[in-house]
Formats: sequence, C-alpha cells, structure tokens
Amino acid sequence: MINIREYCYDCNRAKESCVCAFIKPFYTNTKFIFLMHPKEYKKTKNNTGKITHQSLLNSKIFVGIDFSHNKEINSIINDSQNACFILYPGSDSINLNKNTLDNKKQKVIFLIDSTWACSKKMLRVSKNLHSLKKISFDHDKSSQFKIKTQPNKHCLSTIESTLCVIEELNKKDVENIEDKYLEEFLNPFSKMVDYQIDCIKSVHGNVRYKVPYKS
Repeated sequence: MINIREYCYDCNRAKESCVCAFIKPFYTNTKFIFLMHPKEYKKTKNNTGKITHQSLLNSKIFVGIDFSHNKEINSIINDSQNACFILYPGSDSINLNKNTLDNKKQKVIFLIDSTWACSKKMLRVSKNLHSLKKISFDHDKSSQFKIKTQPNKHCLSTIESTLCVIEELNKKDVENIEDKYLEEFLNPFSKMVDYQIDCIKSVHGNVRYKVPYKS
C-alpha cells in the first residue's frame, strides 16, 4: 500500500511538520531581502530563512550565489530612495547596539542565508553587494538551533539574527513593532526544532510514527 503524504503549499513541508499555524506575519518599515544559497533553499525540514520571510510581510527571497547581474536587486540598490545595508560582522560594520540608521530614506537590509563558508563566497562574488554598508549587533545569546552545530557559541540562525536586528531597530524607533509580535517571532522556529528532536528520538527509540507539533 502506497503511503501518500500531504504537503503544505505555503512552506512545502509535510503537513505533519508544517509550522505555518505558528507564524504571525507583521509589517516592518524596513524591507528585508534574504539572499539564499541554493542548498539552503532546497532544505524543507530546517530552513529558517523561509520561516523568517513568511513572518515578515515586507521581505523577499532571492536564490543564488552570484547576484552581480540580478536586475531586481540592482534596481533596489541603485534606487536613490533606498538606503541599503547588509548584515555582516566586521571591523567596518555599523554596530546597531551603539548606532542608529538615521538615514531618512527607505531602509533595506540584505541578509545572506547560508553557511558561514558559503556566505563569504556569496559576498565575494556578488560585486554589487560590495558597495553596501555592513551592519552588525552585539548579543550574549546562544542559538536554540539544537539540531544544528554552530561554528561558535554565539552564532545564530537566520531567524534569530533577524529578530536581534528588529529588536535593535525597535529600540532606536526605526521600527515600532508591537511586543507581542517580537515575543512570538521564534515560535515557529522553536516548534520546528522540537519536531526534529522528536523525530530523532523516535528513530532511536524504534518508534514508527513521528510526534506531531503541539500548539
């Protein structure tokens, strides 16, 4: 007998692992652009970039490695009405904890969704990103991405990093997001991680069926 699994049309996950019910989308003044490596885009079980995009109404995903000749991205960068930044740590980056993005233009923040090694290559080969001012933030959080090993203690997933950025923008009055949205922002991420942990336990415990999400 063939077991046909049902899938969610929004997140492309199997219905039993869908987290869409926990996503509470909201609008931001800032436009968020996610530059997603093809390997990340193909992931359906633990892609936090897609969840983050679904949570932010003023956001968009572009998939690729070299975005140098992407017409839409170049149009965004070259638009005189936009002030574009890229989230990337470094000695030359603007620390959001200590500085305000006081440019009165429409703020656009690019985020690279990939491994650190691939992120470096994506930034290096995408010549159009070199002109963007880098931004970063300080934090003392540890990633809750328990099913994935981070390069170091304070590395965060895409959705966790995005939340840190929004929190800092909120403090500086660049954003005015209600607390309830920020408090619930990581809920789908947490449910995704919990589900994957349950799956691992089920396999090792010889349990045939996976434990579904619990609201």
